[in-house]
Amino acid sequence: MKFPIEGSCQCGQVTYKLYESPKMVAACHCTECQKLATGPFSVTAVIPASAIEFTGEMSEWTRIADSGNRNSAKFCPRCGNRIYHYNPDDPATVKLKLKPVRLDDDTIFKPTAHIWVCEKLSWLELPQGVKIFDTQP
Repeated sequence: MKFPIEGSCQCGQVTYKLYESPKMVAACHCTECQKLATGPFSVTAVIPASAIEFTGEMSEWTRIADSGNRNSAKFCPRCGNRIYHYNPDDPATVKLKLKPVRLDDDTIFKPTAHIWVCEKLSWLELPQGVKIFDTQP
């Protein structure tokens, strides 16, 4: 994989450059992520904050997660695309909310774990060979 990998929100106002591979990529099946993705799960890449650079104006929204942690979300105020999440008590890690992108090698963003499968939609079949967690690992 050739770095940096570049991406953007839907309107292009917010951009990012990713300088290294994610520590983990997870498909989250919690109901909040289903709402966010408007689909059966969201794909999240866990990345050190030092390994990614953002440009553009972002707005922020915060909620309390089921774990009791604060979960803050950065999003584009123009098109509304969610860019990343983070815990304000642990700003060293960001959780990049990935949308399908065109890359020569997209396997860097292939989920290696499925989390919150206790809230998974009944008709969705999970792939073989990935880690599966009923809730948060």
